[in-house]
Amino acid sequence: MSFDNLCKLLSEKHPERFASWVLGTEQTSVKVLKTELSIEPIRADYVTFLQLEGRILHLEFQTKLESTPPLPLRMLDYWVRLYRLYRLPITQVVVLLLPPAPGTVIETVFSVETTRHEYRVIQMWSENPESFLNDPALLPLAPLAATTQPQGLLQQVVEKVNQLELRQRPEISAYTQILAGLKYNQDLIRQLFREGMMRESVIYQEILAEGEQRGEQRGEQRGREAEGQLLILRQLTRRVGELPQEVRSQIENLSLEQLENLGEALLDFQAIADLESWFTTLE
Repeated sequence: MSFDNLCKLLSEKHPERFASWVLGTEQTSVKVLKTELSIEPIRADYVTFLQLEGRILHLEFQTKLESTPPLPLRMLDYWVRLYRLYRLPITQVVVLLLPPAPGTVIETVFSVETTRHEYRVIQMWSENPESFLNDPALLPLAPLAATTQPQGLLQQVVEKVNQLELRQRPEISAYTQILAGLKYNQDLIRQLFREGMMRESVIYQEILAEGEQRGEQRGEQRGREAEGQLLILRQLTRRVGELPQEVRSQIENLSLEQLENLGEALLDFQAIADLESWFTTLE
């Protein structure tokens, strides 16, 4: 899954929160519209169309400005197609996830002779992180927000993830780590999220307490493996359904490194067969 498509997924899972953030006012009645537009249909892979009260909100997520056709022309094309279909006012917003090369002009207008079309651009690297840190739906975007202390911001994000309800935490943690990968070193991401997960784990605390008697290092290793197994089992159950006992036993026998590798592969799993195929790579 691309970074742009992940943002599209998040905005369609939480349309009210994304619309409220982009428009700056609370939105309570929001409907996700199809992304296939008529007249030689095109599939808008990285966009979300939301129907508000008397208005359409078009969100376009981009990791880079370069595109074919150029972004300004594409925004005009979307506007015409949307207006033809719904006959409502349209607010168009491009969310840039990463800053372009120094000196690059970020265009917000398409202009040729008498034709002029404008749209908004949100630059994630200039956004205040507070609104993202305090909203679970927007939390995965928080690592990309403005900061003079990147590692400090990422640590704040980890703390917020660990404060979420248990049922929310695995999914949002996975999305957050993926988007953080646009800006941060993967080793740092894994380290901070693993340490944060360990600090919040009741099971880990129990094992660590036992480890004080048997050796702190041994307790920490067992704690990581036990918590990793629980986390993987919860995520897999959500993605592919109830797991056979044989599969559970295989997971319980994985090393910490193998559990981390399995966690990274989870987003590609759609069925038990995908998991069974992954286990064959270990043989």
